[in-house]
Amino acid sequence: MIGLISATAAGGAARDRLAAAWPSRTRVYEGPVRGAVERAFAECEQVVCFLAAGAVVRLCAPLLQGKDVDPGVVCVDEGGRFAVALLGGHEGGANSLAHEVGDVLGALPVVTTATDAVDVPGLDMLGLPVEGDVAGVTRAVLDGEAVALCDELGYPLPALPPNVSPLDRDPEAGAVPTRSAVRNACPQTEPTIRVSDRLLELAEGEVVLRPATLVVGVGASKGAPVEEVLGLVQDTLRDAGLSAASVASLATVDAKADEPGIVEAAARLGVPVVTYAADELAGVDVPNPSDAPLAAVGTPSVAEAAALRGGGELLVPKRKSAPEGRAPMATCAVVRRKPRGRLAVVGLGPGARDLLTPRAREELRRASVLVGLDQYVDQIRDLLRPGTVIIESGLGAEEERARTAVAEAQKGQAVALIGSGDAGVYAMASPALAEASDDIDVIGVPGVTAALAAAAILGAPLGHDHVSISLSDLHTPWEVIERRVRAAAEADIIVTFYNPRSRGRDWQLPKALSILAEHREPTTPVGVVRNASRPDETARLSTIGELDPGVVDMMTVVTVGNTATREIAGRMVTPRGYRWQHADHAADVSANPSADPSEVSK
Repeated sequence: MIGLISATAAGGAARDRLAAAWPSRTRVYEGPVRGAVERAFAECEQVVCFLAAGAVVRLCAPLLQGKDVDPGVVCVDEGGRFAVALLGGHEGGANSLAHEVGDVLGALPVVTTATDAVDVPGLDMLGLPVEGDVAGVTRAVLDGEAVALCDELGYPLPALPPNVSPLDRDPEAGAVPTRSAVRNACPQTEPTIRVSDRLLELAEGEVVLRPATLVVGVGASKGAPVEEVLGLVQDTLRDAGLSAASVASLATVDAKADEPGIVEAAARLGVPVVTYAADELAGVDVPNPSDAPLAAVGTPSVAEAAALRGGGELLVPKRKSAPEGRAPMATCAVVRRKPRGRLAVVGLGPGARDLLTPRAREELRRASVLVGLDQYVDQIRDLLRPGTVIIESGLGAEEERARTAVAEAQKGQAVALIGSGDAGVYAMASPALAEASDDIDVIGVPGVTAALAAAAILGAPLGHDHVSISLSDLHTPWEVIERRVRAAAEADIIVTFYNPRSRGRDWQLPKALSILAEHREPTTPVGVVRNASRPDETARLSTIGELDPGVVDMMTVVTVGNTATREIAGRMVTPRGYRWQHADHAADVSANPSADPSEVSK
């Protein structure tokens, strides 16, 4: 919850705007300011004060307990010009909150934490729990000192600055190294960032990042106390030298999905409960099957089978709880799932920076390796973190880029493969996924397509059924393209043509238009948009009968309306139904007064 506090009418107006924008996220604190701040500090994860920065400092100072427990505090001036991340920039989320507040209020976010100021990822902002000398190692990273990265798991981290150098992992090392083996593999001669799910004794100048690599399979009798379940899990992890901060989930059988002891244990660990059907677990090969769970829930193993169901290495076989004076009521087993390389296929949109989605920005900054067409890389180069490896190539190398991106992900890297528009529409997703196997994680990031960007410029040409067709016969025989155009023409579907005309391919667009003209009037509107959303954008309206194909090139999108499309006030508009301002539309509404009028024409 975000507490909102103001002291004046001007501050109250800005506060109310934020409350209206985030009704489920915010709580307004009324009354004397000091008391309001004290209540919000105790009750909320974050606080936004519409007060002078000095006043907020004085009000918050007596309440501070520690950066790991204090709420993030953002201060907004009464003019709504600045949103200042004042307290808890990283741990409290004030930095990101300042940006969010700025988006709503039109205020400039002000972030002063050192890592953000120089665009270096904070160790506590990598999406992983972090332990150790965070301040000391962060300072070394910022100062350009040599910092070692010892990643014993091969986790796909985001890009780190060039002064952070990975140490080679020994591929022959055992899957369950001892603490001394880990120490010997990563000797500390300089500030060190370790990536491990193991308990480590950290020295000054060391931190450890905790990826969620461990799955704990849990079985429990009905009514098993949470203390017994949780105690078993914690003792098992500790005895195996494993960190509870790296637990990804508790796994069990469907029949135990609501078992209070398991549910509460997961809640206290801060992880979800994942369940599987008994017949799924029965098919998992385990070292310690038993007749007891087979009779109770229909599978010879719960703890081991549930932990192993998603694959991985069994680190700790089934272990039973050991309560005093009665039979055990809980079992657990621990599996490590090896981190997998990560491939994000990112659509950049049509070109305008403000049409690049927030998720796309996040993935670009999440990547350690970027693969893309050189001209697309130039569009977003400034958004990449320092240290990002860039692999760029020219036109015609799409399949090579796809293979390269997949190969980098298979090495365990966090890769972003970029394409214009939406990466799944005539772009890089198809060749990449055709190359990828199930040994990497693939994340699709949608983007605004050229067809949608052009439609927004033209008016509302896609208001009814529509289709996109590429006129390039580089990958598709013309006979197939022509058959698709003819089918769209006969079905009276709006058509957006991609790749409509090039210097060496100038007859396909006139041919496609002639096919459509067999089923549509010569006056049917046609929209032509070149470089949609870019500085040299141009747009014009014409008709099937009058369009000059000479104004079209490969940077152009051509949208041809259906028989209901009209030009209205200089805009291309296709109604949502075929009744176009007819009296029978009003009659439909009258006959069904409870219906949404916008739905009647469907």
